[in-house]
Amino acid sequence: MNPLSVFESTEFKKRLLQHAVGLIEQRMTAAAHAMEAAQAASNAEEKSSAGDKYETSRAMGHLEKEMYSRQLEANRRELEALYNIDCLNRYQTASTGSIIQTDESFFFIAAGLGKISFEGKDIYMLSPHAPVARQLYGKRKGDTFTFNKMENKITNVF
Repeated sequence: MNPLSVFESTEFKKRLLQHAVGLIEQRMTAAAHAMEAAQAASNAEEKSSAGDKYETSRAMGHLEKEMYSRQLEANRRELEALYNIDCLNRYQTASTGSIIQTDESFFFIAAGLGKISFEGKDIYMLSPHAPVARQLYGKRKGDTFTFNKMENKITNVF
């Protein structure tokens, strides 16, 4: 895989960033709907002669709503982090907001979305706090690092 030119890398980063924003917005919508559904289910639970069952069902609904609320907040923070990335910034070393290209794949240190396929390329969307992101920090073109028990050589950082 040939390293991308300056123009290609800037345009690629813009498109990838927009794609990541879309993925997080989808997750936020799904979490908000699930949170509402959990609340509605909890509210709809009828009190029966088996009072313990009623209380247990309401408590479970409340816990489920809290779980989705935490997911929504985590996604909101990741979205905010993405909005702070400057696509025009040309990085010389790997850091938050940079894309690291190897012979096999790309790593984008921005948000923890995992491995995605984008424009026919494998992209590892990494949280800045992920162990592999911390391993990449400060690395530059020509440096190597180990990922999935394989040695990877950095061909480009942008």
